Amino acid sequence: MTTAELTPTAQDTRSALRLITCGSVDDGKSTLIGRLLVDSKAVLQDHLAGVQRHGQTDLALLTDGLSAEREQGITIDVAYRYFSTEARKFIIGDAPGHEQYTRNMVTAASSADAAVVLVDATKLNWADAALQLLPQTRRHSLLLKLLRVPSVVFAINKLDAVEDSRTAFAHIAAALRQFAAQAGIPVTAIVPVSALKGWNVVDASEQAGWCGYSGPTLLEILEGLPVTPADNTLPFAFAVQWVEKFSSSSDTSQGRRVFWGRVATGGVQPGQAVRIMPNGQTAVVAQVLNHVRQPQAVAAGHSAGIVLDREVDVSRGDWLLAEENGEAQDTLTGSREIRATVAWLDDETLVPGRVYWALHGHRWVKAKIKRIVHRLDIHTLAEEEASQLEPNAIGHIELALQEPLATLPFERSRTLGSLVLVDTASHRTSGALLVL
Repeated sequence: MTTAELTPTAQDTRSALRLITCGSVDDGKSTLIGRLLVDSKAVLQDHLAGVQRHGQTDLALLTDGLSAEREQGITIDVAYRYFSTEARKFIIGDAPGHEQYTRNMVTAASSADAAVVLVDATKLNWADAALQLLPQTRRHSLLLKLLRVPSVVFAINKLDAVEDSRTAFAHIAAALRQFAAQAGIPVTAIVPVSALKGWNVVDASEQAGWCGYSGPTLLEILEGLPVTPADNTLPFAFAVQWVEKFSSSSDTSQGRRVFWGRVATGGVQPGQAVRIMPNGQTAVVAQVLNHVRQPQAVAAGHSAGIVLDREVDVSRGDWLLAEENGEAQDTLTGSREIRATVAWLDDETLVPGRVYWALHGHRWVKAKIKRIVHRLDIHTLAEEEASQLEPNAIGHIELALQEPLATLPFERSRTLGSLVLVDTASHRTSGALLVL
C-alpha cells in the first residue's frame, strides 16, 4: 500500500507521535513514563537493574538523569525518551512540574503533537464534588491550549492510594471537564491510572471496572492520536538556516549558492517566484534539493536546499516568501508592530519599555515592549489589567520591532506565529510569544 492510498487516520498513526507529560510537581510524570517504557518492553534488563533504589525499582530514574534530579527526586530539565509498540513509534518528553521550570515545559510543548496532564488524586479534596484543581495543573493546561497542542489527555494518577477510587475519579474528572470547558481546552480523554502499579497505563487494571472506567488504556489512547498536520495550505515561507556558498556538486547547484533550511509553510518547486525578507529583493527558484540533495519539490515540515536563478543578498536568518503576480501576498507581508500572548519565563518582572532580542525562525531583531494589555488569572480565567507580568505569568502584550517580520497568527501557523524573547544582557530565554 502506498502513502497516497492510506487513509488520514492510518497515515497519522504510522508517524511518530511527539508527546509530553506535564502537570504539578510530584504528580508521577517520570514514573508514568518509566511505566510506559518498562511495560512496553522498551528498557533493557541492565538498564532496569541500574535504577534500583533501596532494593526496589524506581521508575522515575529512567528519565531523571541529571545528578541534581536524582539527589532531589524532582525533574528539572526536559528528558526525551524513544520507544515503540507494534502500532506506532513515540518520542516522549518528561516536562518538569515545578513553577520555576515552566520555561522548560513550554519548550517541550511547543513542538508536541499531544500532552498527558497528570493529576495526583491524593493532593486533592477528592471527596468534595466542587474540588479545586492545583494551580500548576491549570497553568500547564492553559499553556497547552495557547501552544496549540492538538490532543490533551488528562490522566488521574494515584487512585490506588485513595479510599474510594470510584468517587475520586468521578469528582476529579468532573472538575477537569468544567475547567476545560471554561478555558476552551479540547479534551481528548480522561483516564484513571496508577503509574506505580501499572494499572490502565499499558495493561488494563487487574480489577474489572476499576474506578467505574471501562475505556481504553492510556497507551491505547496514545496509539490512536493524530500527529500535527503540516502547514501545506499556507503560502510558502522558508527560514534560511545555512548558506552553502560554493557547492562542490556543480551538477546540482549549477555553481550558485544553496540556501538550506526547513520549509515552514506551503511548498517550494522550481519556477516559483519568491521575495527575500527583509531586503525585499525578488528572484525565481531555479532548483530545489531535498535532504539527500536530490532534485525534488519539498513541502512544509521538510528540509530543503533552494537555488535561485540569480545571485541575491541572502544570509542566515533571512526568509524566502511566496510572491504572486509581482506582489508579496498580503498574509506574509512584514510588520513592525506585533500583538501577542506571552508566557513570561524570566525571573525578572516584565515591564513596558524594556528591550529584548526577538527570535523568529533564525532571525534576530530588537523588540521593545510597548504595552502590557492584560494578565490572565489562571484561577478565574479572567483578563485583568496589568502594568507588569511576574515570572510564569500569562498575558497579552504589544511589541515594536526594529525590523519588520513576516508573521501569521499562531492559531494559523505554529512556525510563523511564534517568537522567543531573549534578554540582551544575560541571554536568558525570557518569554515565549504567540502572535495574535
